[in-house]
Amino acid sequence: MSLIQLVIFDMAGTTVRDRKEVEGCFAEAARQTGLIVSGERITAVQGWAKRFVFETLWTEQLGAGDPSIPERVDHSYAVFRDILENHYRTQSVEPTEGCLDTFRLLREQGIAIALTTGFYRKVTNIILERLGWNAGLDDQYRGTPESLIQLSVASDEVAQGRPAPDLIFRVMETLGISDPQAVVNLGDTPSDLESGRRAGVRLSLGITNGTHTADQLRPYDSDGLIGSLRELPAFLAERNLILPENRTQAISN
Repeated sequence: MSLIQLVIFDMAGTTVRDRKEVEGCFAEAARQTGLIVSGERITAVQGWAKRFVFETLWTEQLGAGDPSIPERVDHSYAVFRDILENHYRTQSVEPTEGCLDTFRLLREQGIAIALTTGFYRKVTNIILERLGWNAGLDDQYRGTPESLIQLSVASDEVAQGRPAPDLIFRVMETLGISDPQAVVNLGDTPSDLESGRRAGVRLSLGITNGTHTADQLRPYDSDGLIGSLRELPAFLAERNLILPENRTQAISN
């Protein structure tokens, strides 16, 4: 019997392969709209709600209280949305290494899978559809015990995106899980790690083959770093939070 009931995964860079494409979309939108920002700064804000990123960056450039900020944010965000949606509609969209095998193992043990993201709902749906992960989801993006995922929550569906814990709390509330110690949260950015810590989950884990390397994530508070989702089942089994894969196979046979 598993000691956890739910694993919450980030999308881009964690469950959806990202070779810095999202950062590239930010950089192009910034270039087109006059926002001056370094690649390092763009990397640092990955995982945040995307509109909030532009609010933050324009405020850093112009200073708080500049009356032109709202209009500039609207423009940059609109350009970014067009670039991002076109990317996910036209370019390859693939699961990350070990993602589907890990999903399968968790589902075999009755552990719910939820996806949260700093993306807004429209682009989230494009990605889910491209991957076929929307199968079995209802109009509230909630699945069934048989569907690949049991819930999808986008950043524009909560009051605050990461690093606030609202996405995690929305998942728990929707799936009827009251104890954060029954939850594992996983992502590839500092904001993913912080949101898990602020939610009080059992484990807030970082993955190092996404937008941030192990060296970039190591300074942040976490319960561990893994190289890819392929390593997650063994990581959880070693801590007696799920059954080892060989025992799962034996039971299913």
